[in-house]
Amino acid sequence: MIDTAPTPDATPVPAVLPAPAKARVKTKTIPTPVPVDTSWLDRDLSLLAFNARVLQWAKKTDVPLLERLRYLTIVSSNLDEFFEVRAALYTSLAKPKADLSAIDAKAQESLSGVAHMLVEQQYALYNDVLIPAFAKEGVRIVSHSERTLAQRRWVKSLFEREVRPLLLPVGLDPSHPFPQVANKSLNFIVRLSGRDAFGRENEIAIVKVPRSLPRFIRMPEKLSGKRTLFVSISSVIRSHLEDLFPGRTVGDFSQFRVTRHSDLSVDEEDVKNLRTALRQGLVHRNYGQAVRLEVSAGCPEVLSDLLLRQFELPTSALYRVHGPVNLVRLNQLIDLVDQPKWLWPRYEASFPHQLAPNTPIFEQLQKGDVLIHQPYESFDGVLAFLREAVMDPDVLAIKQTIYRTGSDSVLMELLRQAVQRGKEVTVVVELKARFDEEANINWAEKLEYIGAQVVYGIVGLKTHAKMLLVSRREGRDIRRYAHLSTGNYNPKTARLYTDLSYLTANPSLTADMETVFGLLANQSRIPKLNKLILAPFHLQRSLIERVDKVAKAAASGVAGRIILKMNSLTDEKLMEALVRAGQAGVEVDLIVRGACMLPAQRAGFSDNIRVRSIIGRFLEHSRVFYFQSGTNESLYLSSADWMNRNMLRRVELAWPVEDAALRQRIIHECLTLYLADAVDAWTMGADGHYTQLQTGRGRVAGKPKAALGAQDKLMAIYSSKP
Repeated sequence: MIDTAPTPDATPVPAVLPAPAKARVKTKTIPTPVPVDTSWLDRDLSLLAFNARVLQWAKKTDVPLLERLRYLTIVSSNLDEFFEVRAALYTSLAKPKADLSAIDAKAQESLSGVAHMLVEQQYALYNDVLIPAFAKEGVRIVSHSERTLAQRRWVKSLFEREVRPLLLPVGLDPSHPFPQVANKSLNFIVRLSGRDAFGRENEIAIVKVPRSLPRFIRMPEKLSGKRTLFVSISSVIRSHLEDLFPGRTVGDFSQFRVTRHSDLSVDEEDVKNLRTALRQGLVHRNYGQAVRLEVSAGCPEVLSDLLLRQFELPTSALYRVHGPVNLVRLNQLIDLVDQPKWLWPRYEASFPHQLAPNTPIFEQLQKGDVLIHQPYESFDGVLAFLREAVMDPDVLAIKQTIYRTGSDSVLMELLRQAVQRGKEVTVVVELKARFDEEANINWAEKLEYIGAQVVYGIVGLKTHAKMLLVSRREGRDIRRYAHLSTGNYNPKTARLYTDLSYLTANPSLTADMETVFGLLANQSRIPKLNKLILAPFHLQRSLIERVDKVAKAAASGVAGRIILKMNSLTDEKLMEALVRAGQAGVEVDLIVRGACMLPAQRAGFSDNIRVRSIIGRFLEHSRVFYFQSGTNESLYLSSADWMNRNMLRRVELAWPVEDAALRQRIIHECLTLYLADAVDAWTMGADGHYTQLQTGRGRVAGKPKAALGAQDKLMAIYSSKP
């Protein structure tokens, strides 16, 4: 139970030691403009503000150098996805004669301005901070003008041997139209003088760079001395453009990259086979509507204007960048540099401390539920549960949902083994998991081929619930064991995302899960459930009821408290309920990693609502909902964020944690520690700005120990567990 009184920042906040003087920085704020016609903040601006918070980690001098580079690439990857999914409407509205009634014009202008500012900050950090920092350590990306004669000879040989055979420049003329340029691919546009072999003066050519070419190549040691030197593929091609056009003179040129709208749209009501339709859609994803054009900073206007016309883009969609047009590919350098001292100290997740290694998990679950806090505890506990089910001759059936599992998954291999051992295996595969469609289709086909029952959820909805159900014969009875989770069945991301896994043999919960699996398979009728709360049928309404219940008690003089931890908060009905609760006197703390449309502590509107965002070494992903009225408290875990899509257009689950010890453990590890975090936390103001509390980390030996963030404390807690 949380019994600490609220404070202006966030509650409960114990006393913390001030950071060493050298670790202190000036307060930073990130603008999140508020549209004038609504009480809510703009969702897309809030998403960009989240990425600006992530970028701050790339700026921290107490973060290892390669990890700073990694944060830079994470922001770039996030921005790519933002443009691929969210930017099509804004791009269309920026065109001449667009219907601006669809969205506020000022919001569109503000979004473009914030996006451009964020990109400028990225490249300023890359050029002015990170590149010099690497150079100081002897790691450099060597441009053509900086190469020695011997290095130029080596690059020339590399170009002729490995690059040139894969390039086929296209000169534009009526019989050679502008080639199809794939989403996020590297390309060059070149302006030529002179005449071609047929005496014509076609002056524009396009060079497409295959994705198979590495973006960075390490120079051999004999050319590097004691340094670590690289060349970029764009520099290799740029310095040999003349060789691609014999008899012509290369004038102006620029690298460029176009980002395309990539959200697959399939009319599920009008297709006979969703899997086939999606596989066909994947072929066309790389060539959807253009939404962003990136070119080199020095690209002449005549070339950038030509590209804008070609891709039918407004000027606001043009991004001139001082460096590689794809910062995401810099993540290749992290492995190529191979310097563990510039990475986070390796963190070894402990095996779940509630699970005894040499005792059958089924036997342990008969005594009580088990909580696994990832990544502090290993996902191996979940794999051990499934592996035991696969090997146990008394297990008759395994049912599981799959949303994101990756292309190389131990878990999916275990399911294949289960089929081969004669168990009834049912897998609900979400084919429409964005950017994981191909991997999921491949797994579905593999499982179906060997005899598993594969279903694809419900038409028009995404199955986002994470659940695994095992049916086991015990004497004359069949007993169920289950796993529920706030995160995906992906062993790789389980090392990087914070999530909660819940193992249980609770008959009410497992019976509910059986009912939900039946719904996903036969879609008979809305199920009546005992413990689980199911979207799109019950979840939104049930959460509103719980918020209103605390508000009603507060209005009658009973102290009320609501603490919610999630990734995004954008559902208007749920936000309205929280505003009502705050106005009734309920103390509301929101720990929202990303987009949050509910403004904090706005006078006369959300005075009692506080919002904070935690950005740390791991990606915050767990969803925890806590409600307290007086001495009565309840806590739920969920697969769902408080977004309209999660409530009404997805199959999602929330479930109560009724074991008092586990509930208190979750309160401490996922709520109290996060509300007390004064290191990795950002707090939102009434105008939507986020303010960073502190940046000292206390990892430097021999210096005063600074405060630790919630994630640091949890790593320390679990590292010390026996």
